[in-house]
Amino acid sequence: MRYCSRCILPDTRPGLVIEEDGVCIACKFHASRPTIDWDARKLLFQQVVENARARSAGYDCLIPVSGGKDSIWQTATCLEHGLKPLCVTWKPPLRTDLGRHNLNCLVNLGVDHIDYQISPAVEKKFLLKALERFGAPGAPMHMAIFSISLRLAVQFDIPLIVWGENSAFEYGGAKEESTGFAMTDAWLEKHGVTHGTTAEDWVGPELSRKDLTPYYRPAIQELKGISAVFLGYYFPWDPTTSLLAAKKAGFRVREEGPRLGLYNYADIDDYFISVHHWLKWYKFGITRLFDNLSLEIRNGRMTRQQAIETLHSMGEQRPKSDIDMFCEFVGISREYFFQTAEKFRNVDIWKKRGHTWVIEDFLIPDWAWD
Repeated sequence: MRYCSRCILPDTRPGLVIEEDGVCIACKFHASRPTIDWDARKLLFQQVVENARARSAGYDCLIPVSGGKDSIWQTATCLEHGLKPLCVTWKPPLRTDLGRHNLNCLVNLGVDHIDYQISPAVEKKFLLKALERFGAPGAPMHMAIFSISLRLAVQFDIPLIVWGENSAFEYGGAKEESTGFAMTDAWLEKHGVTHGTTAEDWVGPELSRKDLTPYYRPAIQELKGISAVFLGYYFPWDPTTSLLAAKKAGFRVREEGPRLGLYNYADIDDYFISVHHWLKWYKFGITRLFDNLSLEIRNGRMTRQQAIETLHSMGEQRPKSDIDMFCEFVGISREYFFQTAEKFRNVDIWKKRGHTWVIEDFLIPDWAWD
């Protein structure tokens, strides 16, 4: 593994490229922020707003939301700019009480909202299949978020979809240069986090086409005229900034501390996203904490050495109780869960030392391997 010399992300992270000078493209994208004319970008967003309002028959935009700090910031920003949004949520199988409270805070900003729940019987099967096929139980979630949002945009004739941060800009990937873009199969494959699959690829003896109805995207011809934007293209996105905006709306953090990663205000909406994120440890040799600490480095709130020390002290952060709840929900044993996870261990980076798996030349030499 090769680590960025500026942050702590390795080249195993999907989409991340570390260039010849040793610095990853995510750090370089972030370093370019001072050169961006944010006032000009805000004017561009106002043009997006005016275009959407001119084309809309009712709702000006659709905002996929979870109730997290970022989606509250997205919604508040759209309202401040005079947009009439429809907010839509894929309801997770096990939403936390905190997630329920924060989602209510978002709705109370003054928006229409659809909380779309898929049959638990279908989700149990789909989550398990996604774990077994890709080691990614979050894949059905991402497929549902995109498909439901697109279907509702078509149904209500909504001309604009507003996403939050541009993950490619924040974590590495192709830089989005345009101010807005049309929905295409190529865009959905790139940003949809579905491992390149569609609902049709999951049809089988246990999941019928009817079962998977919520996961089917509209045909591309139905999406003509629908544009999408990353709000983070027009406004400088920072987790602390969006947190302040969310707190004004009544957003609550997790007082017990982070469920995963560094922040007590992220990944707190449901109990299963932590399982999805933790499996990156097997596949890429990173945890959620690597991403969070790298953002802190880029935003000048932490040095690289401080980030390494924090990673060392916080460790692997295995979400044991969440794994137990996941296993109970999908109907498998802990033993089967870890046997399945083992199939996705990246043996290009993990090596067996006695009875213990280790990553050689790991960022932290005296890491406590489990």
